[in-house]
Amino acid sequence: MMQARVAHQFKVGDKAVYPAQGVAEVIKIEEKDIGGSRQQFYVLRILDTDRKIMVPVSNAQAVGLRQVISEQEIREIFDILRERTITFDNQTWNRRYRGFMEKIKTGSIYDVAEVLRDLYRLKTDKQLSFGERRMLETARGLIVKEIAISRGQTEDQVRQEIESIFLTN
Repeated sequence: MMQARVAHQFKVGDKAVYPAQGVAEVIKIEEKDIGGSRQQFYVLRILDTDRKIMVPVSNAQAVGLRQVISEQEIREIFDILRERTITFDNQTWNRRYRGFMEKIKTGSIYDVAEVLRDLYRLKTDKQLSFGERRMLETARGLIVKEIAISRGQTEDQVRQEIESIFLTN
C-alpha cells in the first residue's frame, strides 16, 4: 500500500496535514533566530481548531507534515474501511485505546482509517468506553476533513459516504 506523499516544499496558501491535528493551511513562512542560527518555519493554521503551529521547514518531514491525500489514496482508505478481517482478542479497553492512539499519532491516514474501522466494528459488538467514543469521533473527523478538502466536497457528503460503508458492510 502506498504511503501518503511526504512533505515537499509547501507554499503560503497550501493545505498540509499535521499528524493527529488534521488539515492545516500554510499561512506564512517566516525566519527566526533560534540559538544563534536562522531557521525557516511553516506557520500553520489548523482548519478545525484555528490553532496555530510552527514547524521548522527542515523538520517538516520528520514530524510527519504531508500533502493532502489524492483520489487514489482515498480509494485505498475506503478499501481499508470495507475490510472485515479484524478480530479483537479480549484486550482491556485501555490497552486497545493506547494502541489506537499510537496509530493516530503516526500521521498516516491509513492508520487513522484502521482505527476508525476497528472502533466502528467494535461498536456493533459492545459499548465503547468514553475514551473510545471520543477517539472514534477524532478518527472520523480527521478522515472526513481531509477527504472533503481533497475532493472539494462538504464534510456531510463525505461523512454519509463513510457511514454507508458501515451500513452496507
